[in-house]
Amino acid sequence: MRMFVPAGGVVLALCVVSSACDENLSDLTGPTPHLHPTLSSIQREIFDTTDSSGRSACTLCHTDAGGRTPAGGINLRSEVAYANLVGVASRGKPGATRVIPGDPGNSYLIHKLEGRADIVGLRMPRGNGLFLTEGQVLVIRRWIELGARND
Repeated sequence: MRMFVPAGGVVLALCVVSSACDENLSDLTGPTPHLHPTLSSIQREIFDTTDSSGRSACTLCHTDAGGRTPAGGINLRSEVAYANLVGVASRGKPGATRVIPGDPGNSYLIHKLEGRADIVGLRMPRGNGLFLTEGQVLVIRRWIELGARND
């Protein structure tokens, strides 16, 4: 399995996946020190929360609050996020799957978070221009790599 790691992220990637690293996971995730590679943690720390850097919560756009249609058709409220992400085809890019368990490199969610050239539309998250940190994305990649469980 090939893993896409942005330039400069090799050591960071090794620390996230290796238990032998002296650096704590919280040191890698910056403004979300309690982030872990589980859906419940990602939900709490990324989807539902505006973090200490000022990056807006994903649910500000990706929710059906007030009867609106969520951006991209992706509702990230905790009770439906898993069903809207894992194994679901992208509405914006034909042939792409939002999250492919065990395959972060081909999961469209990762492409959107990293702002890859193959995405349709803009890099996520939109809003105030603050993107997830490299460490935050690596934790999401790790959750997918571990099977994208509904945990």
